[in-house]
Amino acid sequence: MKLPARWILALATMTTATVAVATFTLIAAWPALAAEPAAVPPDPDVLRWGFASAALAAGLAALGAGYAVAQVGTAALGALAEKPDLFGRVLVIVGLAEGIAIYGLIVSILILNRLG
Repeated sequence: MKLPARWILALATMTTATVAVATFTLIAAWPALAAEPAAVPPDPDVLRWGFASAALAAGLAALGAGYAVAQVGTAALGALAEKPDLFGRVLVIVGLAEGIAIYGLIVSILILNRLG
């Protein structure tokens, strides 16, 4: 099953938007949290947007990784049915697709780390 070009474009757009939102949130929260002493609690609005952006980064990355693994996994099973000696290469490709979720998790951890 070949993925249409519009779906590939949509996935690339969603991934780019997720990275842009996470980057913007980190940049926007920097002045609000950089100069505050430890005794003053952070602004609730900053915390709210920070938690929302961390959840959005992890959630969208997990959705993208799930879709990528589904597409790559079906192609991998088809390739393994024809040539079983490709198992190592197929495993690496499926692992690369799963790496998308790990990147989203790292971004959400960085966002939460900035919140304090």
